[in-house]
Amino acid sequence: MEAAAQPQPGALSWRLSSHPITLLTFLGFRISSVLIYFLGLWIIQSMIMIFIITILLLACDFYYLKNIAGRRLVGLRWWNEVDPSTGDSQWVFESLEPGTREINSTDSRFFWLALYIQPLWWILMAILAIIRLQFLWLPLVAIALALTIINTLAFSRCDKFSQAGNFAGGAFGSTNLATSLASNFVGRMFRS
Repeated sequence: MEAAAQPQPGALSWRLSSHPITLLTFLGFRISSVLIYFLGLWIIQSMIMIFIITILLLACDFYYLKNIAGRRLVGLRWWNEVDPSTGDSQWVFESLEPGTREINSTDSRFFWLALYIQPLWWILMAILAIIRLQFLWLPLVAIALALTIINTLAFSRCDKFSQAGNFAGGAFGSTNLATSLASNFVGRMFRS
């Protein structure tokens, strides 16, 4: 009977994770930004407070996902390099060599599900803001979408061996469209 209570390898149980603290922190940042935004509309009456807390959680999520969770959970990382002489931006994608380290299937499933579900939640929040005619919330939702979509595109491009990477790579082809879209989007955000 104890064998039936134990989750199978690859199941969505944090107890099967190779890095449970990393996984729980990653999921905590992913969930908390959406919850603060969604529940804050009813609980906290201050738009400024909701905006600040949500932006801080989104920034922590972006940093933690890009620099810690991606590397520890699925062996992927990415960064942007700028050539100082020309000012050209180039995205660099890195993945572990096959056979270097075995990726835990539970960690991988949690990572890819959370990575793809997060932008969908923010799209739902944008639709709700438009339906409720609360256009003041759209800049916050746009920032959230930008941060989550950049990470999603970058990690999809990093992953050359899993089905998530094959799906994203097939969708964008070999024209490097994901890189140019994200680079142009980020470049436009920081121009004066």
